[in-house]
Amino acid sequence: MPVLQSETAKIRQFLKSRLQTDVTSFRGYESEWQNIRDLLFRTAEHGESNSALLLGTRGSGKTTLITSVLADLLPEDNFYRNTVIVYLNGLLHTDDRLALKSATAQMNLENAVDGKVFGSFAENLAFLLECLKAGDKKKSKSVVFILEEFDLFCSHHNQTLLYNLFDVAQSAQAPICVLGITARLDVIELLEKRVKSRFSHRQIFLLPKENDFKGRVELFKTLLKLPTEKEMKEFNKTFKPIPEDALQNQELPLLRRVFDPRSFSFSTKTISQWNKHIDALASNPKVISVLQNMYDYEVIEATFKTFLFELVCQLHDDNPLLTVEEVQAQGQQFEGDDKIHILCGLSVLELCLVIAMKHHSEIYDRDPFNFEMILTRYNKFANASTTMQGIERSVVLKAYEHVKNLELIAPISNASTSKVQKEYQLHRLLLTYGQIGQAVVKSQNLPTEVCQWAQSSLI
Repeated sequence: MPVLQSETAKIRQFLKSRLQTDVTSFRGYESEWQNIRDLLFRTAEHGESNSALLLGTRGSGKTTLITSVLADLLPEDNFYRNTVIVYLNGLLHTDDRLALKSATAQMNLENAVDGKVFGSFAENLAFLLECLKAGDKKKSKSVVFILEEFDLFCSHHNQTLLYNLFDVAQSAQAPICVLGITARLDVIELLEKRVKSRFSHRQIFLLPKENDFKGRVELFKTLLKLPTEKEMKEFNKTFKPIPEDALQNQELPLLRRVFDPRSFSFSTKTISQWNKHIDALASNPKVISVLQNMYDYEVIEATFKTFLFELVCQLHDDNPLLTVEEVQAQGQQFEGDDKIHILCGLSVLELCLVIAMKHHSEIYDRDPFNFEMILTRYNKFANASTTMQGIERSVVLKAYEHVKNLELIAPISNASTSKVQKEYQLHRLLLTYGQIGQAVVKSQNLPTEVCQWAQSSLI
């Protein structure tokens, strides 16, 4: 007899699926979304050739925007029957030969025609260009090239692939749309002059919104709530299934897993109770404070989804609801600084040396230092202290080396320092003063004198 899945387990599975696999729901940036959609639609419908770059920071939603546009266009019979989508990734296709091999496979022009097999890069490129140029606007299928990590394609030898793609797009020999996706805002400067002259210079920017905290709270509720019966009816009216024929490209990973809320079902009582709980959670001042701190720290939605995913993973039968304490604990973990945790694990002597480095950097405007300088500053404190006296030089040197091994300080290396004794080798502090201050506050059983010395370099 099959074991029935509990409501809590079903809620957890639904929310995890939504947070992980919902790659077609794109929020905000309506004008940018419409701009990309119009580009692809005109290429397929009217045979226009276009080229564009989609620019934005990591995690800002560039790939999700493209996926959302494709999910909207592919259900239209006219689009997917008249369009071939070629997906290339700069991390996978590390040179033009691999990129061309993948492109010909995705365009179903595999290597052999009239019994001839193409082996060399030059023959493959010539064959692909001949196929593209032989078409015309009325009869040819449109080809959409999506180049993920576009900046990596700029490092290929002579930028041959980019040059030929942009050349075909500019000369309008066959309907082709070249869409580059990159996180480098200066990518235009990486293009060679002959490539740049053939690019349309159409750039679309996705810049994170930094003053929309209300939108972040609404997103918190949207991602954690269960869909009501009314919302499911609206979804059924607007949902457009993607034909299986349109997903046969094995190298197009964007639409491989599409989230479908209809595969989950909940009772009306469960939906009502859970949604009320999420509303109450989102209106709690402590939760709002955590969300505000996170928003000040990071505005990107992808990072926020990771935070919610880790929160949802804590749901189980003994803990069926998300609590304020769990949100606070997860928020502290999210905001946690690894270097502060390392500092809190140091011995009192090692922390004293870090404080001495901090005072040296403050006084001398972050100039480099060596062991002897730090030892002199530490000894001034130790001689006036009642708890840090009588520590041998060799012990202090060992503590200094441990701080160096933890990469809290970094040696300044050049040809002249290779012969310098380790006590006189120059180092630079890799910590901020705020990190050291927080570590001193959080460290347990730290002598009062050390805490006071951390606040002021005066002894």
